[in-house]
Amino acid sequence: MYGRTASQLLRELTSGENDKLQSFNSDTFDQVITECDNHHLMLQSLIRKIEEDQLDIQTARNEDHFGAVVHHLALLRNKRCLMAYMYNRAEIVQSLRWKIGPKLPEEIQEKLNFSEKEYFKNHSAAIESYMSELDLDLTVDIVPPKDPYIQVRVLDDIGDNLSLGDHSFSLTKNSVHSVRRSDAEQYISQGLMEEFIG
Repeated sequence: MYGRTASQLLRELTSGENDKLQSFNSDTFDQVITECDNHHLMLQSLIRKIEEDQLDIQTARNEDHFGAVVHHLALLRNKRCLMAYMYNRAEIVQSLRWKIGPKLPEEIQEKLNFSEKEYFKNHSAAIESYMSELDLDLTVDIVPPKDPYIQVRVLDDIGDNLSLGDHSFSLTKNSVHSVRRSDAEQYISQGLMEEFIG
């Protein structure tokens, strides 16, 4: 039955969590494309038949006209379902860049089709280019901090008189300092510091 295959793709979008990526359903997707091709061929055939009968396409109201309308509406519906499926997946792929970073784990890459992998790569490159142009890392804090300064504990000797922002610190093991979050972020990600909540 026409239309059910496209509905399956949309049901996939609502069956899981909103931000959980399922494997790209290429079999069902291709079936919907084939359905679209069939509707298009039938639509063309019916329009040709109306023209051969020398009827006005705008005013003719016979079985060929109504058949053409049915195929046209089915074609539009299938296209909308395909676009909704792709758009939803594209939004998830975009969000992965912010949550995971520029390199996706293998288990996520396996769920993407070739176009989605290219989309992720290009989207990631655009973000990197924008951040380097601004000289600002937009991925540091997705949720803005309440205070730009944090207390950190040094987990390993980093060095004496190290400059963090506009101050110099002696970053010895177990010492605690109040520093700007953006200055400490690289050390925290390397495991040399941790945020200290005292």
